[in-house]
Amino acid sequence: MKTAVKKLDDTRRELTIHLEGDTVKNKFEEVFERITKEAKVPGFRPGHAPRDIVEKNFSSRANQMVLEELIPDIYHEAVKKEGWEVLESPEISDVALERSTLSFKAVVEIAPEVDVKNYKGIKVEYKKIEVKPDEVQRSIDALKESRKLSAADDALAKSLGYPTLEELKQVIANQLFAQKSQQQHKNIEAHLVDTLVDALDFKLPQSLVARQSEELLRQAKLDLALQGVSREKIQEQENTMREKLQPQAKKQVKVYLVLAAIAKKENIPLEDQMSQQVLELLLKEADWHAS
Repeated sequence: MKTAVKKLDDTRRELTIHLEGDTVKNKFEEVFERITKEAKVPGFRPGHAPRDIVEKNFSSRANQMVLEELIPDIYHEAVKKEGWEVLESPEISDVALERSTLSFKAVVEIAPEVDVKNYKGIKVEYKKIEVKPDEVQRSIDALKESRKLSAADDALAKSLGYPTLEELKQVIANQLFAQKSQQQHKNIEAHLVDTLVDALDFKLPQSLVARQSEELLRQAKLDLALQGVSREKIQEQENTMREKLQPQAKKQVKVYLVLAAIAKKENIPLEDQMSQQVLELLLKEADWHAS
């Protein structure tokens, strides 16, 4: 098998493949043997028609079977040889088949090479988390209003299942502390990711962007439907929503590709938990500073 590669752009390659010899000949032989066993030729019992008559009457079918069976195997062998991570099914063209030769072109979209550097030691600033008494009081007041009570006292606490107002305040303080901690953690993760993504510039595979865009659109349409928006109204907004969601889709694809590049360097499997494992690594290796 001979192959030639033409770079169309950062993510698309044109692969020209030429195969000749026994592989093609043997596939034709195998196909015609199968056809002969099944072929219905007037004047002959199934499986007993002469080979030359079978080849004459079923050459088109044989060619199609050879192509359907050979092209996928040859294509995957060529892609494996190149070491590409192919993102979408190839565009096959210029197919030429003879009894001993097969050639075709395949245009494929591959994952871009993302050269991630300096992903360890990213500077991170964090604040000491505090919950102030007035923040707790605002929550207490909101609870009081929601239950139409005249005072924030032990009666309010007991109505919520707590023995005293002080215990209720402590629970609320703990919840606020946890919320602030979680929000700061999310902000730091976003900072780490943005620092990496903003430092890199590479062409995004359009197939991934389109796929992510459609997924975001599907979710947006579902959200509107759950809010009671009519199907007709949603359809009217579909093109506008798709356009508005495009930047978000591009950002999400870029983030994934950057995290995947780090995962490969760190031998982290590209599975469902890949992104979280990479984020944990970035957090562990960050340069932390209190502010």
